[in-house]
Amino acid sequence: MDLSNFEADNSVSCRLASPVPEACKSEDCCLGIDEAGRGPVLGPMVYGICFCPVSRKEDLKDLKVADSKTLSEAEREHLFLKLDEAKSFVGWALQILSPNTISTSMLQRAKYNLNALSHDAAIGLVQYALDCGVQLKEVFVDTVGPAEKYEEKLSQRFPGIKVTVRPKADSLFPIVSAASICAKVARDRIVKGWKFAEDLGEVDTEYGSGYPNDPKTKSWLLKYLDPVFGYPQFVRFSWSTAQTLLDSKAVTVHWDDDEEDGEKAAARQNNTSMLSYFSRSKPASAPTRETHRFFTERRLQSIDTL
Repeated sequence: MDLSNFEADNSVSCRLASPVPEACKSEDCCLGIDEAGRGPVLGPMVYGICFCPVSRKEDLKDLKVADSKTLSEAEREHLFLKLDEAKSFVGWALQILSPNTISTSMLQRAKYNLNALSHDAAIGLVQYALDCGVQLKEVFVDTVGPAEKYEEKLSQRFPGIKVTVRPKADSLFPIVSAASICAKVARDRIVKGWKFAEDLGEVDTEYGSGYPNDPKTKSWLLKYLDPVFGYPQFVRFSWSTAQTLLDSKAVTVHWDDDEEDGEKAAARQNNTSMLSYFSRSKPASAPTRETHRFFTERRLQSIDTL
């Protein structure tokens, strides 16, 4: 599994895939969908698909795939290797949703919640398989939200394909178990080898499981919280755990709005309005600096009053 495309810029999402077996282009196929890393406050969420000919379902069972959450890291790595070696009839693809993508999506003006992100990632992967020529006839999905509604949504999106959505599908259908293993192995490798874009020096990698209730994770979040700039992009800053720590430990910022005078509201909180930084006059003795070409090319000028 080559993660170099994602590692080159882990602030954005990325798709990885195996070659598509020729058998999957000529025979009716089944496909499983599962994710890894939905709940953690650290690292990406990875959606995975795995597909094979319907006629080879028993061969997939013989690989002894199981729900990735019931396996150790070493067992998952071993099973992924077996899946990768079965490339004559097994294919896989992954959609890696970076922490930055998750957080900015959830906090944008038009809300885009985690369920919608998950659904779109799953739909995108199924469409990818179809675009690659995989002859899909059956799709099995571990549910996100109400199973019946999700099943109806996918069935309408992909008419002619039998869609089955079930809770705990990763323990019911081997093809979903295989997708679960691919997704979990990718997430484990990404988290373990995360390259921090921020200048943090020697980073403590003892961040635990990444789940909000893990004491090691909480300790790591406190250690790497910058009071002005917040968290590195490894952290999903839209998670309530991160937001609570930011509210209590970081510098308070008052954002001006149209409802009241920003300067007065900030003064009441013994704080400085963001607006003041743009309207503040420069001292007469202040040295002049050449304006950056970003501003001159766009004919932007500083102003003293609004």
